[in-house]
This record gives sequence, structure tokens and C-alpha cells, in this order.
Amino acid sequence: MYDSNNNTTTAPPHVVLVPLMAQGHTIPMLDMARLLAQRGVHVTFITTPVNASRIKPIIARVHESKLPINFIEIPFPCAEAGLPIGCENFDLVPSIDLFVNFFQAIQLFAHPLEQSLKDLVPRPTCMINDMSNPWAANVARSLNIRTLIFHGPSCVYIYCSYVFQQHKIYETVTDEFEEISVPGLADNDDDDVVGQSFKVCKLHAPGWLNAPGFEKFRDEILHAEETTDGVVMNTFHDVEPMFVEAYKKVIGKDVWTVGPLCLYDKDDLSARIERGNKAAVDSEKLFGWLDSMEERSVLYVSFGSLTRMNVGQILEIGSGLEASGVPLLWVIKDVEKSPEVEEWLKGFEQRMSLRSFVIKGWAPQAAILSHKSVGGFVSHCGWNSTLEAISNGVPMITWPQFADQFLNGRLVVELLRIGIAIGVKKPAFYYGKDEIPVKKDDVERAVRRSLMGDGEEAEERRIRAIEIKKKAIKAMEEGGSSYKNITRLVEYIKHEPGKDVQGTQV
Repeated sequence: MYDSNNNTTTAPPHVVLVPLMAQGHTIPMLDMARLLAQRGVHVTFITTPVNASRIKPIIARVHESKLPINFIEIPFPCAEAGLPIGCENFDLVPSIDLFVNFFQAIQLFAHPLEQSLKDLVPRPTCMINDMSNPWAANVARSLNIRTLIFHGPSCVYIYCSYVFQQHKIYETVTDEFEEISVPGLADNDDDDVVGQSFKVCKLHAPGWLNAPGFEKFRDEILHAEETTDGVVMNTFHDVEPMFVEAYKKVIGKDVWTVGPLCLYDKDDLSARIERGNKAAVDSEKLFGWLDSMEERSVLYVSFGSLTRMNVGQILEIGSGLEASGVPLLWVIKDVEKSPEVEEWLKGFEQRMSLRSFVIKGWAPQAAILSHKSVGGFVSHCGWNSTLEAISNGVPMITWPQFADQFLNGRLVVELLRIGIAIGVKKPAFYYGKDEIPVKKDDVERAVRRSLMGDGEEAEERRIRAIEIKKKAIKAMEEGGSSYKNITRLVEYIKHEPGKDVQGTQV
């Protein structure tokens, strides 16, 4: 039933969130679920058994806090798609050859999702789908539910991907290293945005699944974006204004920037420790060590959940870190552990016992980056990691691997000027299996001379990083641009279908 005076539903507004089953996509949507629930929106969050087990502490917190969030676990069709049983998250896919199978499995969610939603009370008024779940729009249409797309990557990546596709650059440019001016930026006439040229190469702006075997899926993603009612993005205006404004113009529909979503738990250390997955380290021991370090003295080194370094590269990283003389906290994933790495680490940890802490497995990154002793971050430049660094005022050494990461790195180094590049030129899969693109000296030089040193440039980066941190916090606080956009997003979710909602973006 609708209230005829204000065109909003008398039942609580109800939104369904459908994330991609990958850590970098699920975590921000989970933050968004809690933000919307705090504003009075009833939320249904779609997950799977394995992924639900990873966020079990957060689910428990939600239940304790009485936030109106319902978690629905849908069995993941591993066997039907030719995947190993339990392979329910992108970081569990054992080889690149099975990526197509993983996306096929996700598309098999359509029927069970529809069955799960059709009898929900209150009836959903809106569905927000990850951009990589275009099939979910058909489910929403069958249930007469409006749809929005959630873009987890940066706007610089989304915009470049969209206009490169629109201008057929992926088809016409044959040299993958050729620098191309990104269309639609220099003529931006918004008063708050200084239009400027931005050049990237095709190799660093790969777009959406431009690889053999993904053509149909890519076209479905593009069609879903063209036909959606609006777009929600995990970014904030001040961090990439020219790309946000250009994207609004080219997409021609409402765009709500609601980030950095990682700031949801900024004042709750225990909640930040539990964010994403169970940590592979005793938190009391970890934060006790961080507490013992001088302020902004520790270098944090982590490459996200998907990047997998070979043995030789791990040893070069470790040797460079050791030579730098900087206190460090280094994360090595379970899949990167091997007898050779384990043996080498024994000696490394003995030599570095007073100024190093090695985590083998999942690390509570958001909590680490917020600690006062952390003064630098060697990162793969995934957008969640980048936003977490920005939100905590931590300068970066950028070491992009694939997808959106090269553009995120360019944003950090060239436009925000809060980082330095380690120097990789090609995505990780362009290198041979045992090739080592970054040597010990590269790591040592970047750490000691450029990021954690006492030079004027390093200090200027630190100052700028703190300034941008303040802008990120302001965006999420009452009256900030993202806070206002969340308010307007809630109004959209409440609104009667078919009625215009004015002023829906900042």
C-alpha cells in the first residue's frame, strides 16, 4: 500500500543486495547493507554457505544490534558448473582456466534467487546488483522490482571502461601500450571539476572481461548498465571528481557515490578486525606489536586476496624489505606458502624478530591501516585497499596486478600524489610463471628513499594523505556528499515506482 500524500510505501522499504561472490565485492556491499539498515531500510543480503561462514561474526553482530538485515544462503552450484565442491568465492578458484566456470555457476543463481524472493515480507521495492551479476536484473523484472547496479571498483576504472567500449577503442587500437587520451574529460564544464587530459593505455584499462570466452557475459553486463534505473558507487566525489562528473554525463542516469564504505566501522576496532574473514593471527598479539612501534613507522605489505606471487618474487620482496631497515608487517597468503618459502621465512623472521611481523593467511587490513603506527602501504591497488589507505591517511607504494588496479595506481600516484609506483608495466599474467618483475633493489629503493624516508617529497605525500583522509571522513559524516547521497538513495528505495525523485545525486 502507498501513502497518497508522499508517494512512499507505508510498509518498510525493502532492498535486496546481490553481491558478486568475491571478497572485494562482498565486503563493501555488506558495509552498505548495514548503512541502509541504520537508515530504516529492511535489507535482504544474498550469500552462500561458504561465504556466510566467512562473515559469521558480522552476521552475529547484526543480529545482536537488531538491524533489519536478513541473510539468505543459496547453495552454490559448484558441481553443475564443473567446479570443486566448496569453490564458492573467486579467491577459491584453483586456476585461471576455471574462471569461466565460476561465472557460469553464478548465473545459475537466477532461479533459486527468484524462488527465495517471491514470498518475502515486506515485499522488496528495489534490488541492487553487483555489476558482474547482470542476470539478477531479469529476476527483479520478473518480480516487478526496480534495479540499481553497484559498482565496487573506482570511478576512474568504470568511466574509462565505459567510454573505451563506447568509442570502440578495444577494437581499433592494436598497440596495447599506446597512450590514449580518455574521451570526455577535457571538455568537462562542471564548475567544481577542472577538466584535464588523462592518458592511459589499453593494457592498463582492460575493461569488462575483454577476453575470449567472455563475450556474451560482457555484453550482458553492458546491457544491464544501460537498462538499470541508476548506479551506486563505492567512492566519494572529492577523491576522483572529474571521473564522477564525466561518468554521470555519459551514463545519463542517477549516480549515487556513497563511499568510502570502509568507514562504516571506523570507531570500532573489534568490528574492523572481523571485517571480511576470520584473521589468521591472534589479534591481541598483532595489535600489541603495533602498539610497541613508533607512530607512522611501520610499513604494511599486502597484495589482496587474489594476487599470487611466485616463490622467487616473494624472496625478492622479503630481501628488499629487510634491506630497507624499516619496521614492517607483511601478509603472505596461504596459497603462496610452499616448503621453500616457509624455510626462507624462518631465517627472515629470526633476523627481523624485533622489527617485523608476518601474517600467513587473512589479515584484518582495515584495522591495521587505522593503527597510528602504520605509515606506509605496499599494495596491489585493489579499490577496497586503496580506499582503506586513503581513509586512514596512509601513503602507498603501488604495485598493480590486473583489472582496475593500474588505473587506481595512476589515480594515487599522478592525481592524488600520495603514492609512488614500484615500476611494473604489465599485468601479472603477462609475465612468465617464474619471472620476477620487481627485484630486491626496487623494493628497497621505493621503501627507504621514497615512501618511509625523511625527504621533502615523502613528507609532502604524508601531508596530502592526511588532507584526503579528512575529506573522506567528511564525505561520510552528516552533511557530507556521501551521507547526502545515502539519504537520497534511501528515498529512492522508499519511493513509489513510476514517480520521479528529484535531486538524487551530489
